[in-house]
Amino acid sequence: MNVAFLILILSAVLTAAATGTPEAVGKAALDGAKAAVDLVLGLTGSIVLFVGLMAIVEKAGGLAFLARAIRPILVRLFPAIPADHPAMGAMVMNLAANALGLGNAATPFGLEAMRHLRSLHPRGDQASDAMCLFLAINTSGLALLPTGIIATRAALGSTDAAAILPTTLIATGCSTAAAITAGLLLRKLWAPAQTEGDLADAAAVDEQPPESAPTATDVAPAVAAPATGWLAWMPALGIATALALLVAAVARYGSAASAWILPGLIALMVGVGAVRKVAVYEVFVAAAKDGVQTALGIIPYLVAILAAVGMLRASGGVDAAVSVVAPLLQPLGVPAEVVPLALLRPLSGSGAFGLCAELLQQHGPDSPIGMLASTLVGSTETTFYVLAVYFGSVGVVRARWALLAGLCADVVGALASVVAVRWLLL
Repeated sequence: MNVAFLILILSAVLTAAATGTPEAVGKAALDGAKAAVDLVLGLTGSIVLFVGLMAIVEKAGGLAFLARAIRPILVRLFPAIPADHPAMGAMVMNLAANALGLGNAATPFGLEAMRHLRSLHPRGDQASDAMCLFLAINTSGLALLPTGIIATRAALGSTDAAAILPTTLIATGCSTAAAITAGLLLRKLWAPAQTEGDLADAAAVDEQPPESAPTATDVAPAVAAPATGWLAWMPALGIATALALLVAAVARYGSAASAWILPGLIALMVGVGAVRKVAVYEVFVAAAKDGVQTALGIIPYLVAILAAVGMLRASGGVDAAVSVVAPLLQPLGVPAEVVPLALLRPLSGSGAFGLCAELLQQHGPDSPIGMLASTLVGSTETTFYVLAVYFGSVGVVRARWALLAGLCADVVGALASVVAVRWLLL
């Protein structure tokens, strides 16, 4: 992101020198910074709401239920890992937390999974097949509840903030399928190099997690005593059926159905908590306090990206780039305005979020570009960041095919976003 930020600023200044617009560029930087703060202030309430609701779902056992749904799939994708091994439990919990949008909970589980995977298949500084496939799935950004972008759309005045939920489900499903497919193919084609480092002793890997991360004992109860046979597939089939019905309803009834997504989702979250005897109000309020800090923490990132993008736009640089790229993307139905967002998404989550907010402000959250930008941000993950953090935690510097599989997921997710938005929302 350091390079991207520097390129944006320098490009804006150089373009301003060529076009004679330094005054407009300077004003755009200040306007962008002010717009970022205004956006976060309007967004705070929505963030607090969803943080509180997700806490209710977690306390009600939603995370454990989703983990049971994912487990039968992972057992088949990772046949070399024993089903009862702590690595499997940590991976299950990581992907379940990501699917629910619980990023803070997902990361410790993911780091725990990497440590166990490293101990199972030590290869020095080289990633194992299991590590690569796990991170490829992680970077595909499987998300069943894109609460962050829904909150942003609501803050910017969308008349149907949750309309992008079905399109995001389609796009994120396609990106995850692409990650798995690419991973399985590359696992067969990409033979690992046999070096002295591959025979490194597993003792070199520190198996003790930090105090903030869950231990194997913590992971086990959530996924202990899994069902077997066809019963093990019931949670996954139930979730898939519900999501398919949601997409079909929006495709058939349009806004009449999508308008019920948000109130229905809120009622379902609170209702499940009540049935599971969760003190819904107390849990909501306790978690919502953290939501305020989350909202305030976004301000520096948004100020940086909105100021930089505003400068580039005022200098004429964005219009020049769009005029070059538009003819190339027109056959695919991709608006040129969204291309910078698609390119930035694998590099920086905060940068992509800021650029998406800028597009929503300029074109409107319910415009075709606003719908596509919202779907694109919610359908994939920050590939380079995930690889850097997870591989760095276990000392892996040779990622092998993990990056290629992750980028395949990014490309497919972007194209699927275009198709889904045109099919369901336009």
